Amino acid sequence: MAITSLPSADGQELTISIQGRFDFGAHQEFRDSYERVSATPERYVIDLKGTTYLDSSALGMLLLLRDHAGGDAAQIQLVNCSPDVRKILTISNFEQLFSIH
Repeated sequence: MAITSLPSADGQELTISIQGRFDFGAHQEFRDSYERVSATPERYVIDLKGTTYLDSSALGMLLLLRDHAGGDAAQIQLVNCSPDVRKILTISNFEQLFSIH
């Protein structure tokens, strides 16, 4: 499992890519990926292209990011979801809280 974060050139957007299993073992690495950036971005993109699995703790981590990013005003996109990951997000009603593509 690897988590990388890449700010845009203007610092307005932060892309966080998650490879492998997204579970409790990723908790600290995921938090560090958005808390340790020099400037607070306006938008977040969570790239789940390489994510093979996510559990309830991963859902909780996404909610923590949402709170960090401004709650209801947060601009967070979940992109490149596999069918299995998309199903978990749909069952959890996350399309009410995040923009899922």
